[in-house]
Amino acid sequence: MESASQEPPDGAAESVRFATPPYNGPFPNERARRFRSLVWGYVSQSPLQSLWNLEGIPAKVIVRNTWNALFTDNLLGRSAELGFYFLFALFPTLLTACSVLGLAARSAVTFYEHLLQYLSIVVPPSALGMVLEAFNQTTAAASSGKLTFGLVAALWSASVGFSSIQSSLNVVYRVPENRPYWRARLSAIGITFLLSIVLTCMLASLLTADFFARLARRHIYHHFLANSAAISLRCVGWIVATALLSFLFALIYYFGPDVKVSQWHWLTPGSALGMAGWFGASLALRVYVHYFDNYSATYGSLGTVIILLTWFYLSGLMLLLGGEINSEIEAAVKEKKLAAMGVLKPEIINNPAATS
Repeated sequence: MESASQEPPDGAAESVRFATPPYNGPFPNERARRFRSLVWGYVSQSPLQSLWNLEGIPAKVIVRNTWNALFTDNLLGRSAELGFYFLFALFPTLLTACSVLGLAARSAVTFYEHLLQYLSIVVPPSALGMVLEAFNQTTAAASSGKLTFGLVAALWSASVGFSSIQSSLNVVYRVPENRPYWRARLSAIGITFLLSIVLTCMLASLLTADFFARLARRHIYHHFLANSAAISLRCVGWIVATALLSFLFALIYYFGPDVKVSQWHWLTPGSALGMAGWFGASLALRVYVHYFDNYSATYGSLGTVIILLTWFYLSGLMLLLGGEINSEIEAAVKEKKLAAMGVLKPEIINNPAATS
């Protein structure tokens, strides 16, 4: 793994110098855009070890570049696409997780229904009610054997969500999709399976914390100690759930884009802001639906579906925005390093034939 301070990969500098045709146009900003566009090849080949070290680059530069990329990469439109695929993949994903639990517990459906209740923290109640009803109907119509043998089919259907994430993150990182279809799809299936397990563990941590908190209130007779123990246990549950959510984001950002070299990051500025934005947007949607619930008046019986789609849209937007922040940090730091090393020079962008 090469860091940003090391020399570029062999032959990379020459390929960058001669990849862009000469530019003699009258627009000075065009040369700057060409100058910066070449940085993305180095970002793909030599990722940063840490995204928290901005190497002296002002935060406002990252904010400005991210804001511009938000519209250049059409993240608003791609988030709508993700929202549709997330809805399409929702029930196969839940069925997959339930099937895995069913291998170990006969009461997996009932247990998973209890887990899904914790989604009410972020999902509007009306939309969650529709999800629970559809989930119960799906699992009630299938025996445990059918759930087990239907695992592969459910995984295949659920993987369309991650396949859409792969395409969107390729745009964010300015890389083409070079993986064969079968390899990309198998990767999507494997990561979807892993994400469903992480999501189940995240909800289970909250359920377990609540269970032990109730036990503490029941068996500790001192009121202050009982409350302290219950609060502490619930805090531990939230800390574990947040850590697992960070792990979920890390998995997506590591396996999503088809970069040449991937660098694992447990927590990045993009994932931290993405998680905070996702939680804030989810709470804002809940408040809006609670106080200004006009979806039913506008969409009739489809109101709950629209609410769920809106929540998926906001989730996809925060996910892509976090990836955009990470990519812009990598690009800004790499651009500064390469410019200081003399690999990227204005005259190379303006007339690369002059260096031959």
